[in-house]
Amino acid sequence: MFDIGFSELLVIGIVALIVIGPERLPRVARTLGHLAGRLQRYVSDVKSDISREMELEDLRKMRDSMQQAATSFESSVKSELNKTESELNQSVEALVQDKPAETKPEEAKPEEAKPPETKAG
Repeated sequence: MFDIGFSELLVIGIVALIVIGPERLPRVARTLGHLAGRLQRYVSDVKSDISREMELEDLRKMRDSMQQAATSFESSVKSELNKTESELNQSVEALVQDKPAETKPEEAKPEEAKPPETKAG
């Protein structure tokens, strides 16, 4: 966090002992320790929140790209399906138009019922 060496900490401790006094120094040190702990927890919470938000943003981007890919795949499949369907319809229409009129099922006349032939022995 801060680049403070042992000698600098020793100077800060001696100045605090002189300014605060030996009676109140332990209480002030304890209070400073609690405040430093709270500050550390707060900083770690902020870091984890930022990290979580970055991960959520990455997941959102991934979800959006997957949705775009799925949409493009769906549209390409639908277009190919429509293309194939139209080609099949054209082929069927061409086959129906190429058949002679007498073989069309709509115009075919039902055959007269013939009596069954019997074999005489």
